[in-house]
Amino acid sequence: MKKIFSFAIIPLFVLLSSCYKEGALGPMGLGFDNGISSGEQYNTFSENPFVKAIDEPVSTFSIDADGGSYSNVRRFLKGGEMPPVDAIRVEELINYFQYNYADPIDQHPIGISTEVGECPWNADHKLIQIGIKGKSIAKENYPASNFVFLVDVSGSMSSANKLPLVKTGMKFLLDEMRDIDRMAIVTYASSPGVALNSTNDKEKIRKAIDKLGAGGSTAGAGGINRAYEIAEENFVVDGNNRIIIATDGDFNVGISDQDELIKLIEKKRESGVFLTTIGVGTGNLNEGMLEQLANNGNGTFEYIDNELQARKVFIDEFGKFFTVAKDVKIQIDFDPAVVELYRLIGYENRVLNDSDFTNDAKDAGEIGAGQTITAIYEIKSTQVAFLRGSHPISINFRYKKPNSDVSELIVKAATDDLTPFASTSEDFRFASAITSFGLLLRNSEYKGDTDYDKVLNWVNNARTFDPNSYRFYSTDLIKIAKGL
Repeated sequence: MKKIFSFAIIPLFVLLSSCYKEGALGPMGLGFDNGISSGEQYNTFSENPFVKAIDEPVSTFSIDADGGSYSNVRRFLKGGEMPPVDAIRVEELINYFQYNYADPIDQHPIGISTEVGECPWNADHKLIQIGIKGKSIAKENYPASNFVFLVDVSGSMSSANKLPLVKTGMKFLLDEMRDIDRMAIVTYASSPGVALNSTNDKEKIRKAIDKLGAGGSTAGAGGINRAYEIAEENFVVDGNNRIIIATDGDFNVGISDQDELIKLIEKKRESGVFLTTIGVGTGNLNEGMLEQLANNGNGTFEYIDNELQARKVFIDEFGKFFTVAKDVKIQIDFDPAVVELYRLIGYENRVLNDSDFTNDAKDAGEIGAGQTITAIYEIKSTQVAFLRGSHPISINFRYKKPNSDVSELIVKAATDDLTPFASTSEDFRFASAITSFGLLLRNSEYKGDTDYDKVLNWVNNARTFDPNSYRFYSTDLIKIAKGL
C-alpha cells in the first residue's frame, strides 16, 4: 500500500467539554464560535481504499494507540457540533477503549490474538480483528521513572480548561509516583525555563506545580531542547525516561514549521527518551502537529477535555508511560486465491512501505504495559469461499525491546471460521461498533448499511467487560450524534 497521508493543514474548530453528568462525560455548557474562525489545525488525510490482493498482496503499517481523537470528538459532540472530518481518526476511536485480550505467555512482551467474523455493515464482507496486548506489570515492578514535564505557560494557557487542567493531571501522575521515580518541570512561553530540577521530593514537586502560571508567547522548540537536556542529564539506564509535553496550541517563536519540528523530534528520540504529547483547550490547538510529534518521538498523543479524562490518562492508563515494546510493525500477507479485496480501517498516517518492515531504522509505534491495541481489516472473499480452518492470511509482527535497536519477529495466521457477527467475541462486536460509529461520523463512503441505532444496539450488547465504564459512556455520544 502506498502512503496517502498529507501534511496539509486546515483551520477548524474544537469545543471543550469539562463537566460530568450522570451516565456521561457531560457537556460544558458554553457558547462557541464558528469552527473555521477558531484557528484550530488538523492534518488532512484520505481514508485507506480497498486494494486488490492480486495487485498488492502485502499490507504494512505501524501500530499505534493514540487516544486523542476520541476525546476531541467527544467535546465536539457534547458542544452540539459534529466534529470536522479530519479530527476523526477511526483507529483512535477504537483504541480509546480497553479490550479483554490475553497477556503474552511466551518470551515476547506482547500478546497477539486474531479473529475473523462477519462485517456488520456489509454482510458480503468479513472483518479481521488483530488484538495486541502489552505485558502487564505490577506497579511496584515498573522500572524507575525519569519524568520531565514540558508545560506551555504562554498567555493563552490561562483558561480554566488549559493550564489548571494540566496541573490537575500532573498531580494525578505525582500521586502514582514511587520513591524511586523523579520529576522535573520545564516551562516555555517567550523562552524556556526550568521550574523544577529533577527530584523525588513529592512536596517540592507539588509546590512547583501550584506555582505554574501563564503569560507570554510560545517558544516550543526551545522548550523541547531544554526538556531533552534535562531528561538526558537524569537518564536512568534500563529505566523509564519520558518527556510529557502539555500545550493548547501551536509554537509561534523559534522553529514552528511542523516538518522542522518533526526532524527535531526524530533526532532527539535517538537519546532513548520517549515522548508523550497532551493537547488541551480550544482556539489555537494544532492537533495535527501534536499527533505527529508523538508518532515520531516514540510516544502517544492524548487530548484532555476534562478532569475525568485527565484521570484516565494519568491514573487509569498509567501503564502507557512504561513502554514494553517499541517500533511495532505489522505486515499482512493475503492469499489472492481467497481474498479479493482488503482495506485497512484507519491508521492512514501510519501506513508503511513494504520494505520498511525489515528496516530496523524505520520508526514505528509503541506499546505500554498492559495496553491493548486493535487493528481491523475489512475484506471481500473471492468466489472461492474460505475453507473452514484454512489460513489465507499471514500476520507478521516486528518489535524492539525498549532498550534494543534490533527487532524481533512474531508470525501468526488468521483462521477463517465463517463466524456470524452475533456469535463473535464481545471484543470483536464492540470494536466493530466503534468502527462503524467512526465511519458514520466521517460520513465515510465505506460506512455500508449501518446507522446510529444499530451501533447503539451493538455497543449495549458488548459491555460485559467495561473497565471504568468507558464503553457505557460512549452510548451518550452515539445518541448525541444521531440527533445532530
